[in-house]
Amino acid sequence: MSNTTRINRILVSLYAIAAVSVFTAAMFFPAFRASAYAPLRELILPPPEPIVVSVLYSTEKEAWLNDAIVEFERTRPSVNGHPVQIESEKMGSREIYLAVLDGSRQPDVVSPASMLQISILQDQSVGVFGRPAVNMADRATCRSVVTTPLVLVAWKERADALWGARPPRDLWQQLQRSVVDPRGWAKLGHPDWGYVKFGHTDPLRSNSGFMTILLMTYDYHSKTSDLRAEDILSDAGYQEWLINFERNISEFEYSTGPLMQKMVSYGPSTYDLVTVYEATAIEQVENAVGRYGELRVYYPPATVWSDHPFCILESDWVTDEKRTAAQLFIDFLTSQPAQELALLKYGFRPVDASTPLGQVGSPFNTYAANGFQADLSSLPSVQVPPGNVLNTLLDFWTRNVAR
Repeated sequence: MSNTTRINRILVSLYAIAAVSVFTAAMFFPAFRASAYAPLRELILPPPEPIVVSVLYSTEKEAWLNDAIVEFERTRPSVNGHPVQIESEKMGSREIYLAVLDGSRQPDVVSPASMLQISILQDQSVGVFGRPAVNMADRATCRSVVTTPLVLVAWKERADALWGARPPRDLWQQLQRSVVDPRGWAKLGHPDWGYVKFGHTDPLRSNSGFMTILLMTYDYHSKTSDLRAEDILSDAGYQEWLINFERNISEFEYSTGPLMQKMVSYGPSTYDLVTVYEATAIEQVENAVGRYGELRVYYPPATVWSDHPFCILESDWVTDEKRTAAQLFIDFLTSQPAQELALLKYGFRPVDASTPLGQVGSPFNTYAANGFQADLSSLPSVQVPPGNVLNTLLDFWTRNVAR
């Protein structure tokens, strides 16, 4: 046997041993799978089990999130050789934290419309589980991915009659007086318009309604932070003011999108003005063209942000691999491609500072004439109160207004 033949046999034997070793390793350790010979790998090796990350999310971001999930899975994300899959279910923001608290759902990630619900979940979960189910202070596991402020949307003709070119500093006080006044628009010289018809969603079912009564409460007490339970329970003047305001609203829609759609479809015969998310107003502004006059957006003197947090639960069922996979997904949602998609197609404000609001195709340029403003740096925001205060506000509304 020639030396060349002997060397070739040795090389073939070494290659076979190496191939078998890699193949065996790939069977027990999925991270080695990519090293195995591709045709044999796909023919013999079973695909590694996926890591499924379950997400409960609020309905307002459904369209964007569905698109983002497709793009995320297209990048073929993996943890230790296991592909990552996202399993999502939409629910109302309040339903999300209630489902976690009552045990009817065991998601890996929760994403209500704002930190308001996360604050409540963090507070109430201690009594249920003996520890917080989420950690608002840990920005690695609980952070906002897109934002949109609460705004008032009105038919321009109505808004001009109510407050002129821009809302006054005492917007909520003035609006309350107009809504509860039995003379309605007649007081402002338009008897044919009927009552002043203001609308917001049900605070027990929809985050934008919750945000609305929070803004009302803060404004009544002339502050933007440090709201306390006694402000709600011990101030008879506030209680009478809010109850009268709310009882003169004809109905509370279950969700923000349907409320805005109803306003656009039926015009001022149903609603003169409503509170919705800025992104929801952007979504519907073109649908209002040619219907009942110009639709305008107005920013209240102080606002509250729907900041769409994604929070990984601090729960026994969230394994280390699921936690890592969920972190990959959150990182993707805050990456520039996902952020630009949220802005340009769906009207959300990106949390990624490198994604400019004024870029070509931005709705803040397209709909500037309707009152949309890209720069809200001078607009104060109210502080998210502790969970017990938020619960007190919801409980007060339930006892005195809910129907």
